[in-house]
Amino acid sequence: MVNRSQQFGIDSENLAEVFLKHTGYRIVVRNYRNAIGEIDIIAREGKTLVFVEVKARKNPRFGSAKTAITREKKARLTRTALWYLKETGQSDMSARFDVVTLEGTGPNRKMDIIRNAFDIVPR
Repeated sequence: MVNRSQQFGIDSENLAEVFLKHTGYRIVVRNYRNAIGEIDIIAREGKTLVFVEVKARKNPRFGSAKTAITREKKARLTRTALWYLKETGQSDMSARFDVVTLEGTGPNRKMDIIRNAFDIVPR
């Protein structure tokens, strides 16, 4: 059983997946996990493998979704993505990090894709 906050996250990831598909991404994996961390969505856009972080905010009280990814989160995403590439034999693949942001709720919800949102972040 999931709580309201977890359900909001699941719903946000589902909306992000639909949004990505409509903009030409092909979903490869949802909620990839390994010993280091989790990546919300792994997709392909053309020949590029895209690691997608989904950030959603119901209201701006705790800051915007666009500013919610810390340096530590970027470093963990980087290590998780590198592990995925090695594990799947795709280390030579062109890859990038995108962020899908969702702000608000209901019909006024705003969604955006930040392509190439950040570079590989070392530990």
